[in-house]
Amino acid sequence: MAVSIYLVAVGANRCGRHGPPRAAVAAALRLLGGRAAPIIASAPLGPSIRTFANSAALIESDESPPALLARLKAIERAFGRRAGRRWGARALDLDIVLWSGGTWRTRLLAVPHPAFRTRAFVLAPALSIAPDWRDPGSGLSLRQLHARLTRARAAPNRLRSA
Repeated sequence: MAVSIYLVAVGANRCGRHGPPRAAVAAALRLLGGRAAPIIASAPLGPSIRTFANSAALIESDESPPALLARLKAIERAFGRRAGRRWGARALDLDIVLWSGGTWRTRLLAVPHPAFRTRAFVLAPALSIAPDWRDPGSGLSLRQLHARLTRARAAPNRLRSA
């Protein structure tokens, strides 16, 4: 198979085998290789109350999306990830966000990640390493998606303060 480029989101909000969340994210980025984005702090989604450490990596791989997903899940387990409730605390979370091959859809995997367009904690780090990567669904660049998302969040505040 030809070499592909993947954008992988990296996050953690629970201490695990590699220490606190920020240390786990840094260790995962080193393990993944490629080009890493800065690590940011972000609020959790859902019922979790712990702050997340988030980043992203651009990696090259000759693996298909399902093969890369299997490798990412193995890395999560090695870092101490346990099966649990959706959006719960986790020692490491690795998600395939984008793939240079475009789209991939199966029952177990969807690329692009279905929710990445609405998640600033994915777009902000990704923006620093791949601002011009275009979403195959909308045709918009990561820079444009991030601008739309942050503008949408700022608009209600401006309306209230006017």
